[in-house]
Amino acid sequence: MTIIQLEYFLAVARWQSFSVASERCFVTQPSLSMQIKNLENELGLVLIDRSSKPIRLTDAGKVVEAQAKIALSEFYKVKGVVSDMKNDVAGVLRLGVIPTIAPYLLHKFIPEFVRRYPEVSFEVYEMITPELIRSLYEDHIDVAIMAGGSPEDIEEKVIFKDRFYAYVSDTHPLSEREHIKIDDIQGESLLLLPEGHCLRDQVLDLCGMKNKYKGGFCFESGSLLTLMRLVDSTSSMTIIPEMSLDSIPQENQHRIRKLGNGGYSRPITLSVKWSFVKQALVEAMHSTIVDVMGENCDN
Repeated sequence: MTIIQLEYFLAVARWQSFSVASERCFVTQPSLSMQIKNLENELGLVLIDRSSKPIRLTDAGKVVEAQAKIALSEFYKVKGVVSDMKNDVAGVLRLGVIPTIAPYLLHKFIPEFVRRYPEVSFEVYEMITPELIRSLYEDHIDVAIMAGGSPEDIEEKVIFKDRFYAYVSDTHPLSEREHIKIDDIQGESLLLLPEGHCLRDQVLDLCGMKNKYKGGFCFESGSLLTLMRLVDSTSSMTIIPEMSLDSIPQENQHRIRKLGNGGYSRPITLSVKWSFVKQALVEAMHSTIVDVMGENCDN
């Protein structure tokens, strides 16, 4: 039994496809299949039901999957512990980011991070918050950039506060106001992201509509840009984070409004499992983001 066999097996278990797993592992499908077959032969068990579509693990495969995750996690901790002892910032960093942060932050800090730490290679995945938390638990990613909301057994470090603003159509009743009060926002004209996006829940909490929201549109794209373009063409409004303001064309900047006294915000956080050992990498990422975001990190 080898590490590579366990890696290939877990890839097939995750993606439920030999072809997808081989692409993700950067290996030919015959080579991947052969390694998994060798693993099954050594164990004397069939781990994968290849007749089902999509393929699935057998009962024995599920048991081996659980143990393989533990084994690989402990195996890779060896390098992490040694790197931390040497204070090295090197190796592969698997980063997960929510969609309402990724387009507005990654391009700002990753080039600078790579310049500072050329020995680090990135794997970046965009997922909604529940998927990021699950990926942290299952060791599919090392660190997540989220907007708070991590469970207690996930370590969470706040990088900065990202203020909320209103983005209001020219024909919306509140468009004449310089500042918009939370109490004046009506659900019927408020556009939101679909369920599963933490920004949706944060906005509903902010507006006191957590269990009462019935209006507006909901789009499976999960794109703030889509919501803003809809505001441009309808009598509606949406709530956007400060980090998205730079992406708004100059001709549409007049639709931005402060909420109340400007004190409403979401926390932007770095989250890792409590057992994560590449602390030097996390600290390097935190300091780089703080440097590139400048005064925003004083919020």
